[in-house]
Amino acid sequence: MHLPRPPRRRSASWAAAAFTATALAAGVIPAVAADTPSAAATAKVDSALSSAVAKGGEAKFFVVLKDKADLTTAKKQRTHAKAATAAYKALKTTAEDSQKSLTAFLDKEKVGHKDYWIANTVQVTGDQDLVNELAKRSDVEKIVKLRTFKIDAMETDDSKVTKSRTDSTGTASSAEGDTAPTWGLSDIKADQVWDQYGDRGEGIVVASVDTGVQYDHPDLVKQYRGNNGDGTFTNDYNFYDPTGNCSSDGTPCDNNGHGTHTMGTMVGKNGIGVAPNAKWIAAKGCGTSSCSSDDLLAAGQWILAPTDHNGQNPRPDLAPNIVNNSWGNEHGVNPFYEDIIDAWNSAGIFEAFAAGNFGDGVTCSTTDPPGAQVSAYGVGAYDSTGTIADFTGFGPSRIDGSMKPNITAPGVDVTSAWPDSSYNTIDGTSMATPHVAGAVALLWSAAPSLIGNIDETRKLLDEGATDVDDTHCGGTADANNVWGNGKLDILASVAKAPQNAVTVTGKVTSKATGEGLSGVTVKVTGADGTRNVTTSPDGSYRLAMTPGSYDISYTLYGYATGSVTGLAVVAGKDMTQDIALDTVPAHDVTGTVLDVTGKPLAGATVTVNGVPTPSVTTDAGGKFSFAKVAEGSYTVSTTPAAPVLCNGDSVNDLTVDGDESVTVKLQARADNSGNSCAPATYSWINGSSKVSLSGDEDAKSVTTPFPVKLYGVSYSSVGVSTNGLIDVLAPRVGDYKNQELASTDQPNGVVAPLWDDLTLDKKSSVQTATTGTTGSRKFAIVWNNVLFSDGTTNRATFEAVFDEATGAITFQYKSVPGKGASATIGIENQAGTDALQYSYNQAVVTDGSAIRIAQGAQS
Repeated sequence: MHLPRPPRRRSASWAAAAFTATALAAGVIPAVAADTPSAAATAKVDSALSSAVAKGGEAKFFVVLKDKADLTTAKKQRTHAKAATAAYKALKTTAEDSQKSLTAFLDKEKVGHKDYWIANTVQVTGDQDLVNELAKRSDVEKIVKLRTFKIDAMETDDSKVTKSRTDSTGTASSAEGDTAPTWGLSDIKADQVWDQYGDRGEGIVVASVDTGVQYDHPDLVKQYRGNNGDGTFTNDYNFYDPTGNCSSDGTPCDNNGHGTHTMGTMVGKNGIGVAPNAKWIAAKGCGTSSCSSDDLLAAGQWILAPTDHNGQNPRPDLAPNIVNNSWGNEHGVNPFYEDIIDAWNSAGIFEAFAAGNFGDGVTCSTTDPPGAQVSAYGVGAYDSTGTIADFTGFGPSRIDGSMKPNITAPGVDVTSAWPDSSYNTIDGTSMATPHVAGAVALLWSAAPSLIGNIDETRKLLDEGATDVDDTHCGGTADANNVWGNGKLDILASVAKAPQNAVTVTGKVTSKATGEGLSGVTVKVTGADGTRNVTTSPDGSYRLAMTPGSYDISYTLYGYATGSVTGLAVVAGKDMTQDIALDTVPAHDVTGTVLDVTGKPLAGATVTVNGVPTPSVTTDAGGKFSFAKVAEGSYTVSTTPAAPVLCNGDSVNDLTVDGDESVTVKLQARADNSGNSCAPATYSWINGSSKVSLSGDEDAKSVTTPFPVKLYGVSYSSVGVSTNGLIDVLAPRVGDYKNQELASTDQPNGVVAPLWDDLTLDKKSSVQTATTGTTGSRKFAIVWNNVLFSDGTTNRATFEAVFDEATGAITFQYKSVPGKGASATIGIENQAGTDALQYSYNQAVVTDGSAIRIAQGAQS
């Protein structure tokens, strides 16, 4: 993430507007119009963006570059992980190389930018002048305004939300197993695939770009790939929330219900899911009922290369096999997501898109993009009587004239999972699409040679579908713009698939007792790539494999890992592979947690990941203990209690082969940009030059003796306000109400030694001072004896010190009444998307103390 620009020049009218907190979007300042662009340059700019910036306004938009990655190598890979990795490398390399010139220009102009690799696009915020300049560039293909899309669902009826579900006859179904399937599952013959092929999606990972998922819903929790099977969860690489609506620790959520419902139709237990033994992961690309195109891009990028919950450390080898997309551009006419769809397909990720809910049962060309685009596999909806839903979109596509939808599936009165561990029955092509995504999981599980083969999979779905003759929107009896290729019939598609797979079944037992072991992770690596299944309650497992050689590992807490090497799977010979696991000894683990300064830390939460023991909390002396931890290799995760201050989380390796005593010293807490903080030695710098600030709300620009940096951008002047706040973009008044960091709300690009509602009277002043020699100078901004605007006589004296040699920023506190209980302390980037917050309305500041913030790799 790079950062927004300060103004190149300002008009008097802008200066007045700048002091209103809501006057500007993202801190970017209008500039004087550039020379009129050519007709060719103007043609690059979409009309919505042109309108948004026409009268001095600003907008968020994407600059799409011409260079496209060569994905040929990715398409030739034989395994899913290799294909995803090759696609990621090609896309990342192309984006980095082709974006260098553009981002160098943006950095020079101090324009903030977020760079994407999956679509080779750069997101910025700017005005007409900036749009004109970018449109003239020869490396730019088009410039597109940021848009908002809708989750593709009909209105829901709260009266249909229940705590239990029934089948279509009103018979209650069991909580386990897949009896009494919903009408839709029966109609596409998913239950017959279960019975005839013993196939429930084993070894396949499905994903959604939606509103999130209630991960611990009883019908979904066992299939969540982040479920460790011991009561703990690993959310990194398994759930991602670019919208910021869920918990900052990465715990999945769904604040709408739509995503939980679609995921339930794909993999839910209790008769609601097409492939109830498949695993699932999810990206929350939709904040609530709407989806911003920047969040959708971030989600699409994560699908190809999942990351940790901070969006860091991508792992394309953990990409899902299938992704469901039940959202679209209502009445849209512009293509969107084409690059993402192409990237997914090249990586062997099957995508399904809802065709849209804005048909009327008659009118043609009513499908919505992305499902209406030729590259996407679009899904229409029908009801339990076999009648096309009157809301489903018809083709031909108004985007490119292609036949749409591609196929139809059950989408009326569909019962599935709902937040609060309940169920809901709703309508929409949103409900039809996950039937198709789940059906592909069944197909690929039954015929693993098809995994990643998008064209052949689409062909089998099309050929297996039941034709419906309705040509009033064009097409033929077997392929038309109302039903597509017909009604989904996954039994027929599986029957048409290659039948060369061999079924390998087995049972994992305890060598000591002979009892079946539930929850064993069975990892199979070989001709089909790497796939995982989990043993059922009786210890059994099943997986279809193409002929070849395989290695299998069996892992479960408390048992030695079992393995089978070079298992020969021979065509036409189903086989059994049982294994018995040895128990391992257990030992006590004790330890001490130290804070970032090396002092014992009370109240820290310590978790030995993979151990089915609740996390423990350190005592007053920083001590903790775990009794009887099985021998093995683990990671120890440690999280400080609030206020965390400069104490960061810590992850340490632990090998248990006897009683263990460990010391965990917390790392300095850091933001996503690598800025970290730590307590520092107090060394007060007296101010010497007065800043002409006065009163309750005032702000001035101060020239710095050397360029000071914030999040990688250098500034020769900064804005200083009476409210204990430094703004690197421009002087701002009116920011008396401090807020948490990070926030995209103004102000952004701030250094906050003590952000509070403060005022200057005759006893107060703000000063600056410079010490040291060139190359090692320190520049201090000092608030002396400033008065709190709370009706009390409380005053504070504090300062922010910029270090020329290291780029570090140090906050020093001479005296702060109330210990900062009503203040914000920290730094935030110029886009408001990253921050290092030391405290927010917490009484943590000690008189005579100092906090040093090291920026990025600088020390």
